[in-house]
Amino acid sequence: MTDVRELPPLPPIERLVELMFDAARMGRDEMIPALLQAGVDIEVTDARGYTPLVLASYNAQESTTRLLLDAGARVDGDPASTANTALMGVCFKGYTPIARMLIAAGADVNRRNGVGQTALMMAALFNQGAIIDLLIEQGADPAVVDAAGNCVASLA
Repeated sequence: MTDVRELPPLPPIERLVELMFDAARMGRDEMIPALLQAGVDIEVTDARGYTPLVLASYNAQESTTRLLLDAGARVDGDPASTANTALMGVCFKGYTPIARMLIAAGADVNRRNGVGQTALMMAALFNQGAIIDLLIEQGADPAVVDAAGNCVASLA
């Protein structure tokens, strides 16, 4: 058995946070529980306001997205945040399976970002037909207008 005094010290929390963002982006599922146990907040945000959940889903890391949700990540992030949500990111990227997962976990299909855009607007902007259909089936409002006066139809 290893004596605790022989173990190297943990890196500074800032380095652990960087590792969490990298693990989320790259789908390094095996790292995430250890980083959480070491004290990294599951809702930590990067300079753009993105959480590990947003980074995992945006980078098509399906198992990592599931792991983070199961570990307690808030599907829509901080209610006061104006950053894009995980659902918004997957909607413009076209990752339908992850969009379904996020919606099943309770993602707000009508949540707005800092410029008033919704996941449906992002899907329309990038012509993601399957996701547009999914969002409308799940109650997304196609009549929403963003801060610049754009609606879903004008973005499509």
